Amino acid sequence: QVQVVESGGGLVQAGGSLRLSCAASGRTFSNYAMGWFRQAPGKEREFVATINWSGRNVYYANDVKGRFTISRDNANNTVYLQMYSLKPEDTAVYYCAQGRNWYTAPAVTPSRYDYWGQGTQVTVSS
Repeated sequence: QVQVVESGGGLVQAGGSLRLSCAASGRTFSNYAMGWFRQAPGKEREFVATINWSGRNVYYANDVKGRFTISRDNANNTVYLQMYSLKPEDTAVYYCAQGRNWYTAPAVTPSRYDYWGQGTQVTVSS
């Protein structure tokens, strides 16, 4: 069965950085797009970043563009989210998801993804 497991969350001060990792198993990793979403208390889950199968195409939400970087290592079935210049409003549970590949239209909605991790908490203190 497919498993998606995030790691790397934690508590960081505003302006700091964190790197989230997500390992997926159960099907050929390089055939699928990967995405990161987040959900803050009382808010809906929102798109953060996505990367296509090859890693050549990436897309970010406007409020993380220039601060976050998504990347993938197909040899190790892992996707990363490097987060810099963190703000208190970045505080949320971050979810990794695996879904249908994309080429020109980035996968920014949850419905484009088949499998999800359990989430990892990121807390940014002011």
